[in-house]
Amino acid sequence: MSHVWKPSVTVAAIITRQHQGRQEFLMIEEQTKDGIRINQAAGHLDPNESLHQAVIRETLEETAHDFVPEALVGTYMSKFVSPNSGEEVTYLRFAFCGTVSAQHDRPLDTGILRAMWMSYEEIRACHERHRSPLVLRCLDDYLAGQRAPLDLMYTHPSVTGQATN
Repeated sequence: MSHVWKPSVTVAAIITRQHQGRQEFLMIEEQTKDGIRINQAAGHLDPNESLHQAVIRETLEETAHDFVPEALVGTYMSKFVSPNSGEEVTYLRFAFCGTVSAQHDRPLDTGILRAMWMSYEEIRACHERHRSPLVLRCLDDYLAGQRAPLDLMYTHPSVTGQATN
């Protein structure tokens, strides 16, 4: 039997606010096998959910905020090789921008140490702690105004179990 290669599909949320005259991004600090890392609220696509549903769920789990995706910033592919184990994973990331509304009083997902607001300069200054090289690339594309409408993505109802007409 031959091995079929498949990338690991992930989603990421790019969320901004204006605070004391500067633009800040909602980021998370997480404990990984390779140490403490900085990332956008991000995670894996789960079975039976659309990309849209995944980014809403991941943002809630990792930041305790409700997220409303407004646009697709981009799709990205990157190979990660763990410096500790040598394990290789290719990630296919879908980055969305949008807004957050309510913040809930709930525990953050396992491994998430905290959610925090950071300026672009602060994020750029700690690039060695980024979970992936895609963290900064997604922000750069967002700041460059790169956006695609959400209706470019279609999820057939067979994925989510919704009734079809």
